[in-house]
Amino acid sequence: MSPQDSPPQTNSSSTKTQVTTPPTSGKPDWAKSDRQLGRELRAASGQAPKRRVWPWAVVALAVIGAGGYGYYSTQLADPASQDEVGVEATSDAPPALVMQINPDEMQVLAPVALERRVRASGTLAPWRNTQLSSQTGGEVRQVAVRPGDPVTEGQLLVQMDVETLTLDLNQAQSSAAATQAQLDLALNQLERVQTLVDRGVTTSASLDEARNAVTQTRANLDTLRDQVASAELRLRHATVRAPFAGIVAARSVEPGQYVGAGTPLISIVDLTTVELRANAAVADGALLRQGQAVQVSVDGIARQSFDGVVARINPVAQEGTRTVPVYVTIDNPEGILLGGMFATAQVVIERAEDAIALPTVALREDAGGAYVLRITDGRLERVAVESGGTWTGGMTRVTQGLSAGDRVITAPLPGLQPGDAVELVER
Repeated sequence: MSPQDSPPQTNSSSTKTQVTTPPTSGKPDWAKSDRQLGRELRAASGQAPKRRVWPWAVVALAVIGAGGYGYYSTQLADPASQDEVGVEATSDAPPALVMQINPDEMQVLAPVALERRVRASGTLAPWRNTQLSSQTGGEVRQVAVRPGDPVTEGQLLVQMDVETLTLDLNQAQSSAAATQAQLDLALNQLERVQTLVDRGVTTSASLDEARNAVTQTRANLDTLRDQVASAELRLRHATVRAPFAGIVAARSVEPGQYVGAGTPLISIVDLTTVELRANAAVADGALLRQGQAVQVSVDGIARQSFDGVVARINPVAQEGTRTVPVYVTIDNPEGILLGGMFATAQVVIERAEDAIALPTVALREDAGGAYVLRITDGRLERVAVESGGTWTGGMTRVTQGLSAGDRVITAPLPGLQPGDAVELVER
């Protein structure tokens, strides 16, 4: 048998390998956790057990990383520190932001006229308005006008019956004439008696009787003359004429109607001048003066105002409303304004010519006081200003700090700050 066919011999002195069997927990594999199965597999393969990373080591690494990030951020934010560490500034930094300003967000200042006004409202009334009434009784024979007709001074309006009045006048005149004749006779008789008394032919009693007759006749004549004048007056009043030029506002009688004394006949108004009877707040009453200029706007007449003047001011405020009546006269040569229209008056109590002013919303406020943003060489400049008070129209007068030609931001743009670059946008 060849050596190849001889069975292998075992050397009793050879080294024996000892295999360590991992301890088992007695649990089946399906009941073991992933971590326990991993330990058993590593032990079965002869690998060393895997050690856990302690939590304090993870926390230490996080603290070190945060400190490094903070230091790096500080170095980037501080240009001086960047130079120390050799960090070079990049040339690709974004350009500065330029704000665009629209034309309606700024204003070029120019001298303007400013006004302070007091508001009052009321109704219009004709400056002259008369109600013509009958001053004598009788029948209406003619009414020559109707409402809306223009009339001139002295024009015939109403004619009443004059026949009876003429008869009364004639009768009074006849009685006066007869009494005048009696007076003349009494005077002649007195003269003859006086002559006889002077000659001693008659007594003084006859003279006294003659004198009494003259006195009584003269008194009767005076009464009759008054009756003649009264009849003439009634006759004149039977013809009603316009006392001034105007427009007929009302007609209250018709021909054939019998009227008595005091019956309304015709109403005439003069609209060449109208009067605004307005009411102002009692707090503004002390600011009103006679002769102040007034701008009047009337409901129903758009885009047109009328000039007026304060004519009178009531010295007593009305109870309940606590308003002061103010009367404003307005010229109305074209007759546009009518009685009863509602109107609003703006009484100019103060006026400033060639003033520098800007909208009140353009003023800003900070710890240093009031200021505005002025556009100078493409940037916003803070300019401190002194206010001259608020005027009508939401304007504030600037007494110091600005001049004509300055370009000022007038829109309330809170994002704008002094030093910002701006660009004007043309429209």
